[in-house]
Amino acid sequence: MNFRQSECADQWLRRLESFLERYLLPFNAAWHASAAQGRQPEFMADLRSLAREEGLWNLCLPALPADAPGTALPHLDYAPLAEAMGRLPWAAEVFNCNAPDSGNMELLLKHASPAQREMWLKPLLAGVIRSAFAMSEPDVASSDPTNLQTEVRREGGQQVISGRKWFITGAAHPDCRFLIVVCRNADANGDEKHRAHSLVLVPADAPGVEVARNIPIVQHTSLEGHCEMLFRQVRVPEAYLLGRWGEGFALAQSRLGPGRVHHCMRTIGQCELALALACDRSLERRAFGKPLSQQSNVQEWIADSRIEIDQARLLVLRTAWALDQPEPPPDLREQIAAIKVVAARLQTRVVDRAIQVFGAMGLSPDTPLAYLWTWGRALRIMDGPDEVHLRTVARGELRRAGDQRGKWADYFTTPEQLAAPPRLR
Repeated sequence: MNFRQSECADQWLRRLESFLERYLLPFNAAWHASAAQGRQPEFMADLRSLAREEGLWNLCLPALPADAPGTALPHLDYAPLAEAMGRLPWAAEVFNCNAPDSGNMELLLKHASPAQREMWLKPLLAGVIRSAFAMSEPDVASSDPTNLQTEVRREGGQQVISGRKWFITGAAHPDCRFLIVVCRNADANGDEKHRAHSLVLVPADAPGVEVARNIPIVQHTSLEGHCEMLFRQVRVPEAYLLGRWGEGFALAQSRLGPGRVHHCMRTIGQCELALALACDRSLERRAFGKPLSQQSNVQEWIADSRIEIDQARLLVLRTAWALDQPEPPPDLREQIAAIKVVAARLQTRVVDRAIQVFGAMGLSPDTPLAYLWTWGRALRIMDGPDEVHLRTVARGELRRAGDQRGKWADYFTTPEQLAAPPRLR
């Protein structure tokens, strides 16, 4: 297990960081101004075109077809690039590496029919359109996907979808052209809860599709949207079924691993930024006769943040390495669950300390800290709450313990062993 970046990955990281400094940082204030007005920045299309011209495109997809634009980097090589992108909340979109499009492209690469690839995957890889993944619902605990109730039924060569979804990322973007909708099969057998759902490709402008509202996340309203959506008897051709009927649960699960690595590495990039800002602030501000950097509690916060960031990064890199293996380890699912918990908790802790160092300024829009804390807190619920991922980790650990019951008996000390110790000869 070697986490050293390849020379190729080092070169891509240098190119990416140079691009970030030359083109994205000068536009950061303008992006925030546009976001505050609720409109997409006019310069985004030009930046995306420039990124594609420089080859910084679809970096997050290791299994790109030969005719698709982009650079097929392994997960381990892409991880530090995702960390660098994480420092700006809008950077991933410039390189066509943003969620949910990255996960949707991966899903389509694996499971789309030739016609579906032509209609949706090719323009998505080219960055011409955007997409959304409609899973969570307001009326059930969506952390258990078997609860999902939005229904799909077959009728006269069509699929008819009815239901309500919410917190659907990307649905408010003006370029969103389709959604991958997780639906319960109308003919589902109640005894087969993991084969009761299907994934359906739904055009965003199909009759009956309605965006009810863009829901703010802890008072922050996202430009691309975290939307509540209605599907009122939406009819699409049977050819828009992704994969096979009843495979929706398995397909949705297969989409999550790489996406969580991307999320976690972007989170680590945001934590690195928060720590760097806190260190700068502590060196320049004085309180009670000395710089904040000489206050013992501030030094402890900085040390804790450094240690925790490095620990989290190693855990995420191990998972990225495992995803790249021809035969992933049997505990890969638990590794993916673990990094999601670690990264989300890390962000709230590290950013909270940085806000304390900044004081009132840390609560204002003058620094990115308040936004970063909000996003970190949201991550503890979005993409599966902490409790569900901890349950996955615990079940894996207990399953392995069950397979080895009795193995550790010799570590106990009994009265019989004390009374009759063994002899070497």
